[in-house]
Amino acid sequence: MNDTYKTIATPSEEILFKEKNSKFYGYAFPVRAEVEIKNHVDHLRKQHNGAVHFCYAFQIGTDKIQFRANDDGEPSNTAGAPIYGQIQSFGVTNILVVVVRYFGGVKLGVGGLISAYRTAAQMALAVSEIVERTINIHYIVSFDYKNMNKVMRVIKEKNLEIITQKMELNCEIEISTRKKNAEIIFDIFTNLFEIEVKLKD
Repeated sequence: MNDTYKTIATPSEEILFKEKNSKFYGYAFPVRAEVEIKNHVDHLRKQHNGAVHFCYAFQIGTDKIQFRANDDGEPSNTAGAPIYGQIQSFGVTNILVVVVRYFGGVKLGVGGLISAYRTAAQMALAVSEIVERTINIHYIVSFDYKNMNKVMRVIKEKNLEIITQKMELNCEIEISTRKKNAEIIFDIFTNLFEIEVKLKD
């Protein structure tokens, strides 16, 4: 079972690609949720207030993939689609790539636009640090305080990461484990007496 994915560690540096007086600025950002997309694009709109097009593509998720390509006023499929093609070609997810265009007075035509947006996206991804991350499953383990040692022993032995914990009379710990170990971990906790485990929503 594949339980890793590739993404970028930090936002890329700005790259510039010029074609027939038009300038194409490329950026790549790591993102986890769609709400972040607008913030990045709005920020770039403020930064480049003389630019005409802010074209982008994003992909979020590992099992359920969410993606969109936006041409922002360029002819259909000449900007967003070639940008998204580069995201696929680099094999990355949880990523947003934006290409900002300043029009230079010379029309590039459909082929020229596709090539320019693809090149700018490719350059932005090429300067990014691509990292491999694990796909993790989160469980909520609930138990009485008296069973704390049993739970903690499993967490320590199986090297599980504790995300949050509530230690009162009734305790609750959120743990994270790699997807490939998830079933085993679930079974271990299920088989412990007086301990409940459920998948985090």
